[in-house]
Amino acid sequence: MYFLLFSDRNETGGRSPNSGIQVVPPIVTSSTFVQETPGEHTGFRYSRYGNPTRNSLDECLASLDDAKYAITFSAGVGALTAIMASFESGDNLISSKKFFAGDFIIWDTFKKLGVETKYIDFEDLNNLKEALDEKTRMVWIESPMNPSLTVLDIKAIADIVHLKSKAFLVVDNTFLTPYFQRPLELGADIVAYSISKFIGGHSDIVGGSIVTNNQELYEKIKASQIALGVIPSPFTCYLINRSLRTLSVRMEKHFENSYAVAKFLESHPKIEKVNHPALKSHQGFGIATKQSYGHSGIFSFYIKNGTLEMSKTFFKSLKLVIVGESLGGTETLASFPWVMSHSTMPEDERIKAGVTESLIRISIGLEDVRDVIEDLGYALEAI
Repeated sequence: MYFLLFSDRNETGGRSPNSGIQVVPPIVTSSTFVQETPGEHTGFRYSRYGNPTRNSLDECLASLDDAKYAITFSAGVGALTAIMASFESGDNLISSKKFFAGDFIIWDTFKKLGVETKYIDFEDLNNLKEALDEKTRMVWIESPMNPSLTVLDIKAIADIVHLKSKAFLVVDNTFLTPYFQRPLELGADIVAYSISKFIGGHSDIVGGSIVTNNQELYEKIKASQIALGVIPSPFTCYLINRSLRTLSVRMEKHFENSYAVAKFLESHPKIEKVNHPALKSHQGFGIATKQSYGHSGIFSFYIKNGTLEMSKTFFKSLKLVIVGESLGGTETLASFPWVMSHSTMPEDERIKAGVTESLIRISIGLEDVRDVIEDLGYALEAI
C-alpha cells in the first residue's frame, strides 16, 4: 500500500476547543434560550438556529477538514436538500448516475421545480467540459464512487469546473472521511458527508454534514437549513462527537482489515474482480495514492460468472457477516446493490453503472479479520 503519509493530520478533532471544565461536551436539550431583553441574546435564541451541542460538533467537523465552516444536518440527504434549496428555476447541476442512487430522489424532486440535472460519465473529463454552461450552479461527485469504488481525479475536476464555469464543486467524501482524504485541499468548494457511516461509526445515528471555506456558500446553506428545519437532535450530535474521538484508530483498523480481505478475495478462484483502491490492480490506484492517505473498510467485488441465484446463496451462507443496508460501522456488513441500494434504477442503467447480479458491496468492520475471511470463504464455497 503506497499512500500519502498521514503526518500532518489534526488529532484534536472530536473535542470542543472551548469546552470549559467538562471533558465531554454536554448535551443541551433546551429548545429555546434566555434573552436579556427582546432581540439581545448570548448567541443562542432557538434550537433551529443553533444549539451549544450542535455548535461544538460543527467546530470539530470543520477542524478535521481544516475548514472555516461546518453545518450538521439530520441526514446526508438533508445536507443535499439544503444545498439545492438555494437554487433557482432554470439552474442546472452536473452529476452521474453511477453515484449513490439515493441522490436521484433529490435530483428528481428539484426537477419538478425547474432545476435540471445533467448526468455524465466523469471518467472522461471531456464530458464535463461539454456539459458546463452559464446556468450550471453545482457539480456533484463522489470519489471513490458508490458502489463501483471508481476513483476520480478531484483536482483535475476542480480545475475544469473553476476554469470553465462559475459553478461550485461538491465532493461526497463519505467513504474516506477527512482522516483519509481532504477534498478542500484538492480544490473542492464543499465537502459533504453522510455521518451515519464511518464518521458516526457505530450504526446508531443518522446524520449529514457539509464543510466549506466559502462564506457565501456557508451562509446560503445555513439559511436553507434554518428554513427547512433539517437539524439533528442534541443527542445525535453528542453521539457523533463521541465517535470523532476514536475516528483515527477506527479508520486505521478498517483500512487494515479491508485490505487483508481484499487480498484474500483477489486470489480466490470464485472471484472475478475486486474493487479496492489500495490494490495495485485497481484502475484508480495511481490517483488514489496521490490524493488520499489510505482507504476505509468499504469495497466491492464480482463473483465469477455470477448469477442472481449464486449471489443469493452467498448471502444466505454468511454466518458472521451481517446482510444489511448502510456501511461504516464496527460490524462487517454486506449488501447487494442489485436488489437493495440501486433497485429503483432501471435495469439498463444499473448495468451501465457496474451494478450487476454478481456485484457484492462489503463494509469491513473491526472484528478479528481472520473470522471475516473464514466466513466469506465459507459463503463462496457454498455457491
